[in-house]
Amino acid sequence: MSTESKRSGSQPWLHQKSDVIQEFGTVKQFPIGLSFQTRMYSCQRLNQILADTQILYGLYKKHHWLMRGATFYQLHLVLDKHAGEQLEIVDTLAERVQTLGGVAVGDQRHVAEITAIPRPPNGVEEVPAMLSRLLEAHETILADAHDAAARTAELGDDGTNDLLVSQVIRTGELQSWFLAEHLVDTPLVRT
Repeated sequence: MSTESKRSGSQPWLHQKSDVIQEFGTVKQFPIGLSFQTRMYSCQRLNQILADTQILYGLYKKHHWLMRGATFYQLHLVLDKHAGEQLEIVDTLAERVQTLGGVAVGDQRHVAEITAIPRPPNGVEEVPAMLSRLLEAHETILADAHDAAARTAELGDDGTNDLLVSQVIRTGELQSWFLAEHLVDTPLVRT
């Protein structure tokens, strides 16, 4: 065997190209006991929530890095913790879309096209504005998740309903509570 043929077996095949084998917005048939229409509906709703959750994750990381003031350390830690929890939800949402036979929105440029969450300024905002922005993003996701959970329950998609209720809604509500309590105008100590 020549030196050239030995090397070619371990040489990566670089610059690969492919045709798209499944378009975004479609579902393939999987034997999971749900109709095509149910799976299509669930994938559409999950992809919207997935896009918004990816933006929320990004906001959490941005505000974690840009935190200021007397509560810097506490908020720096809580925002990073919340970001990690949102990242887990992102993965779970994407996996559910794939389980239903759909295509999960994953490219950040595509996410930016379909998100319902407004883009923040590029610079640093005051802390209350950053926290309010996070709360508004949570509310957008929560309103959509509540509606989608009710509809997927009607359609018999228990897996999607469970994911939305037990992870998206419960985590979002808890995180919103933690954030909102930082916006209460209460003195640190009484004199």
